Amino acid sequence: MRFLGALPFLFGAVIADFHVNIPEIIQAVDHALNEFEHWQHYHGPTGTATTVLHSTATAKPTATASPGCPTYWLENIKHQGASAFNPDKTYQVFRNVKDFGAKGDGITDDTAAIQLAMTTGNRCAPGVCESSTLTPAIVYFPAGTYVISSSIIDYYFTQIIGNPNCPPTLKATPGFTGFGLIDGDQYQAGGVLGFGATNIFYRQVRNLVFDMTAIPSTSAATGIHWPTAQATSLQNCVFLMSDAPGTQHQGLFIESGSAGFMTDLVFYGGLVAANIGNQQYTMRNFTIYNAVTGVNMLFDWGWTFKSFNIQNCSIGLDMTSGGPTAQNVGSITFFDSSISNTPIGFNIAHNNASLPPTAGSVILENVALNNVPIAVQGPGGMVALAGTTGSSVIAAWGDGHEYIPKGPTNFESPIQPAQRPASLLVGGAYYQRSKPQYGSTPVSQFLSARSNGATGNGVSDDTFALEALFLRSSLTGQIAFLDAGTYRVTRTVLIPPGAKIVGETYPIIVASGAFFSNMKDPQAVLQVGLGGQFGYVELSDFIVGTQGPTAGAILIEYNLRGAGTPSGIWDVHTRIGGFAGSNLQLAQCPTTPTVPTPPAPVNTNCIAAFMSMHITQSASNLYMENNWFWTADHDIEDPNDTQITIYTGRGLYVESAAGTIWLWGTAVEHHSLYQYQFANTQNIFMGQIQTETAYYQPNPNATEPFPPVAALNDPNFVISCAGVAGNCADGWGLRILNSQSLMIYGAGLYSFFDNYSTTCSNAGNGETCQSRIFDIEGNVRNINVYNLNTIGATSMINQNGVSLASYADNINVFPDTIALFRTTGTS
Repeated sequence: MRFLGALPFLFGAVIADFHVNIPEIIQAVDHALNEFEHWQHYHGPTGTATTVLHSTATAKPTATASPGCPTYWLENIKHQGASAFNPDKTYQVFRNVKDFGAKGDGITDDTAAIQLAMTTGNRCAPGVCESSTLTPAIVYFPAGTYVISSSIIDYYFTQIIGNPNCPPTLKATPGFTGFGLIDGDQYQAGGVLGFGATNIFYRQVRNLVFDMTAIPSTSAATGIHWPTAQATSLQNCVFLMSDAPGTQHQGLFIESGSAGFMTDLVFYGGLVAANIGNQQYTMRNFTIYNAVTGVNMLFDWGWTFKSFNIQNCSIGLDMTSGGPTAQNVGSITFFDSSISNTPIGFNIAHNNASLPPTAGSVILENVALNNVPIAVQGPGGMVALAGTTGSSVIAAWGDGHEYIPKGPTNFESPIQPAQRPASLLVGGAYYQRSKPQYGSTPVSQFLSARSNGATGNGVSDDTFALEALFLRSSLTGQIAFLDAGTYRVTRTVLIPPGAKIVGETYPIIVASGAFFSNMKDPQAVLQVGLGGQFGYVELSDFIVGTQGPTAGAILIEYNLRGAGTPSGIWDVHTRIGGFAGSNLQLAQCPTTPTVPTPPAPVNTNCIAAFMSMHITQSASNLYMENNWFWTADHDIEDPNDTQITIYTGRGLYVESAAGTIWLWGTAVEHHSLYQYQFANTQNIFMGQIQTETAYYQPNPNATEPFPPVAALNDPNFVISCAGVAGNCADGWGLRILNSQSLMIYGAGLYSFFDNYSTTCSNAGNGETCQSRIFDIEGNVRNINVYNLNTIGATSMINQNGVSLASYADNINVFPDTIALFRTTGTS
């Protein structure tokens, strides 16, 4: 949730331009910051710092590679990326920190030089600019050790990337000051975050070592401060902290936002390895050694943890924030992981009398224990689940409310594990695969879009150039490199099997023109394979969008059948409206909450897309990770993040007959008819899916402007809403039809607005934004949902027209939560 111009997850509830105040969140964040204020306001060591370093920040020194370390292709490729709609045509996208004076020699203080690389070019700075797509940047670190004496302040739309072949080190001086070696959202005067945490999109940090070992162990130092929202990630980072008795170091600190995804992080030492609070998150493949507490939860609505390896800590995961009478942690789903040599695996505040009633919901599944005497400890030191001084496995255990499929039943006990489809597993655990970075691939194996005829200027027609580029990648095995830019296409672009495509700081391909304008004859923008075709692709780090009214645009159509290694789509997003060059901004598409629609007509200039992504009947064997399919609710370029009204028909539609699809950390928002729909499919894993209903609904409701198409199994609200009170005809968050073996490990289905008013979702107002949000129809089997969190919906689950669960029975910290929902047999 972004706009949010809304959630001021800020302290003292102070933030400009935001419209939705959620007291429960403000209270949780205030509690976290009060507890950890020494880290937030870290001004230097409590011990003695004596190291003296040289400082250099010049504009254009000579960069040299570290001896013995292979350079990375991204360092050597010709950089032709540009920001198409930035009026400064000399604006530089790619910035090698050594070109700005950094030495990386382990001696020189490189702070000023690195910050110069970050800031050059009138970029979107915290406290000055809310958001912008006009100043994207890659800040690149060659191999080396970069000494810093204060925080590197991150800017909007930045990818901070190190050489993955020899990850560079950020080494803090003993006298280091600041909130994190990297501060992802710097606090301003008055205790205000520089960027609204729910509006920080399109950023990454990968391939870095955060070395805090020179800072005295008694100092409240932080590796990275990272409050963020969708389309963000941390990948392949190591945090080195003191493990001395009394250490006050922490590796990762998140206190707010609406994210998000992280993977492949390693932590050594510290008081807390990961100190985290956010609305929702997916985290996987963390290794934590020798911390006092491995993971400390500040607050959340839903959090999905996979492939955690926690060793030699005092507590593995602590979620007791607020205590049993005022819990701040909504739910966690923790699976396919291990904990070793740790006295307490999980410390929880939940019991039969704890408040809110469903807060602290927990699902543990396939968690291996080795010398963990207490697996789960409850309030007052009560042992909720005994551990072992030897080895054992928690097959499945949980607490909260369950519906199987009727309820609620309050439980705190072992449960039957999910019936996992074998096709989704490797060694009994769900398949996972990190985004390829092509570290060993020489630069000669990359094909630049600009060098192959594309302009990326947002005006010229790049259709033929892109199609030729992707075909060449398929035929030669080379990797297509989309230089930063805006690539306008006027008809379908085919991505053949065998193609590999990687973007430079989220270039965008936009559909434009009459070919995409007819909602009665929808056309794919990117078509991955032809119907029934067999093959494999790798796509990463780019966006697909629209330019102007393109009511018939299907942004991504995926057709490929596969076997063996799944095709992969990592950090590929859709962005529909709300950005420079889209012609779908505040000037064209203002909100009209005071104009009843109908009888007033929909603004046809703002009917922007037919569907974000379609995984067709013939498709199978697809791995997706950290994908955000977003119809813009606000104008990113507007100084106030002002809301806009854009109409998009459908979100992610999956009708793969064979299935075998993984959705890790995906989100779909603000589409008219539904966000996620699964029809006649099977064998699908979902890790923390997240949705938001369109803010303008029910003015108009989901019957406008896209009529239902029976061939696409669209919902028919005229029929299904007969006799249903309230805002029935709002888009579904999640819809499942005639499908089996859908494994959902965390889901947040949110409806905050009724025609741009949030009164309907305020606590105590009856969750009246929409009547229904999760729909199950037809013959279904083995639908497994862990930690379903809904907001603003009166009925949490409907099956074949009948409500199975009311929000009133499942109150949590702000959402309403069902820890365990299952259909069994055929319904």
